[in-house]
Amino acid sequence: MSTPMWRKSSHSGGASGSDCVEVADLSGAIGIRDSKNPAGPRLFLSDRSFAMLVSQVKAHQLDR
Repeated sequence: MSTPMWRKSSHSGGASGSDCVEVADLSGAIGIRDSKNPAGPRLFLSDRSFAMLVSQVKAHQLDR
């Protein structure tokens, strides 16, 4: 098994530059983690679920 390549969006960071998540393609799943705590908890989503999440974020459907 190869080491995942974690990356973050050039748009992430917020006003303080510290609010970042990273994602990795895990061959059939997408991993999501906090860039400030890379050894901490991770969320794993199927490719389809990740695509749905991104669509909802872009459409502001998850805004508080």
